[in-house]
Amino acid sequence: MVGVVDVLSALAEPTRRRIAEALRLRECTVSELVASLGMSQPAVSKHLRVLREAGVVTAHVRAQQRVYRLEPGPFRELDAWLAPYRRLWTHHLAELERHLDAASGPAGADEGGRQG
Repeated sequence: MVGVVDVLSALAEPTRRRIAEALRLRECTVSELVASLGMSQPAVSKHLRVLREAGVVTAHVRAQQRVYRLEPGPFRELDAWLAPYRRLWTHHLAELERHLDAASGPAGADEGGRQG
C-alpha cells in the first residue's frame, strides 16, 4: 500500500496536479494529456510514471493506447489523514467567529454601542 506521504509528494508538483485535474474530469490517453497540457509526450509520461508509482493513477490498454484514470483509494486515504486537521481548523475558525461577533457587539450598534 502506498502511503499518504507518497501521494502528497506526487501531488506537490504543479504539473502532476494539473494532470490529476484533467483525469478528474475523464479518463485520458497520453496524447490527450499532451494536447490539453501543452507539454511534450516524454514530460507527460514522466509525470504519469510518478503518479502511477504513488498509486494515484492507473492505466489500462484500449486498442494500442494506454488510458489513464485516477484511483480513488489514495484520495480517500489523504482525505482521512486530513480529517483531524479539518476538524481542528473548523473549531479554530468557529472560535474566531464567536470572538469577532462578541467584539463587534450587538448587530446595528454604532461605535459607541448605541443602536442606530
